[in-house]
Amino acid sequence: PNLQNIPVRTELGRAVRAAFIAPEGHVLLGCDYSQVELRLLAHYSGDPELVGAFQRGEDVHASTAAAIFGVPLAEVTSGQRAMAKTINFGLMYGMSDFGLAARTELSVPQAREFINAYFTRFRGVKEYLEGTIERARRDGYVETLLGRRRYFPELRSRSAANANVRAAERAAVNMPIQGSAADIIKLAMIELDRRLRGSGLASRMVLQVHDELVLEVPLDELERVQTLVIDTMEQAYELNVPLKVEAATGKNWMEMK
Repeated sequence: PNLQNIPVRTELGRAVRAAFIAPEGHVLLGCDYSQVELRLLAHYSGDPELVGAFQRGEDVHASTAAAIFGVPLAEVTSGQRAMAKTINFGLMYGMSDFGLAARTELSVPQAREFINAYFTRFRGVKEYLEGTIERARRDGYVETLLGRRRYFPELRSRSAANANVRAAERAAVNMPIQGSAADIIKLAMIELDRRLRGSGLASRMVLQVHDELVLEVPLDELERVQTLVIDTMEQAYELNVPLKVEAATGKNWMEMK
């Protein structure tokens, strides 16, 4: 089965996750990259506001909200943070003002104002998004940090339908970010496997789920292995913002905290 698609937001999905149980004397350890795609957006764009928020260790969604709403960071409300989170992630997928309005209670003109306010403050992000589309049109492809390419012939075709072109533009913007995130976790997995074997540890990787690695760990190795995994993942690739990893443990996949 495709274990990446085992749901967690439904009662049935949680019950299924609880069926993945560590052997006696072991626990499951999950280590997850925190906001890796936004960190890659900061790296690619070089936007000083976005880079600075990550380098200062701030809650980037709250920082974004403070910037676009024009309020101090300490005064950002949960609603403002939620709006900023929607914009932060949505723009990486080519979200339009119509898309933002559909995901929120904003009208289309209000959504357009928020997106304009975002790009006014985060000019580097706007330049990255526009520049990526232009490069895809010029070269016919985009690539990840490690050089994996995806080709977009429809962006160089005069006969391509407008809907196909827009879909290709959205995919071209997102591919370097999502693809680089996939590259980085693969690098981490290779290095982690090497370090686990070299240390003579009994712990082993059992699953990769998007930006998370799940390991089966003997209880007496937990502290050492958790430190090892976090260090390996955070050092897998050097960006101009730090990679951050969060860890959780549990007897089964549902109970991990």
